[in-house]
Amino acid sequence: WYNKEKFSAWGGVLTTSTNVVFYGTLDRWFKAVDAQSGKELWKFQLGSGIIGNAFTYGNKGKQYVGTFSGIGGWAGVAMNLGLTNDTDALGAAGGYKELTKYNAAPGGGGLTVFSL
Repeated sequence: WYNKEKFSAWGGVLTTSTNVVFYGTLDRWFKAVDAQSGKELWKFQLGSGIIGNAFTYGNKGKQYVGTFSGIGGWAGVAMNLGLTNDTDALGAAGGYKELTKYNAAPGGGGLTVFSL
């Protein structure tokens, strides 16, 4: 299976023992998909594009999953610096110019954790 996203994925994926894959997108979605079929099971839109890896941990018998968000690096350079020429920042300005439709500048940063 293959799930096409609007922008490149900057964070890694997390696959659980129950065959659920978690990952984030630059247009702010934190998603859970079925590892066997790729079918979207759940999604939540965060305040800024997701640039961190999904992670999980347990505490007192409860399982949690989370991620870091906050546009930065090459994906956010044009937006955060106000670059407008498509060739600015080695072409990143052109490749990611639509990020401003999904993220406010500056994007800010955040840690979001969900209980499973």
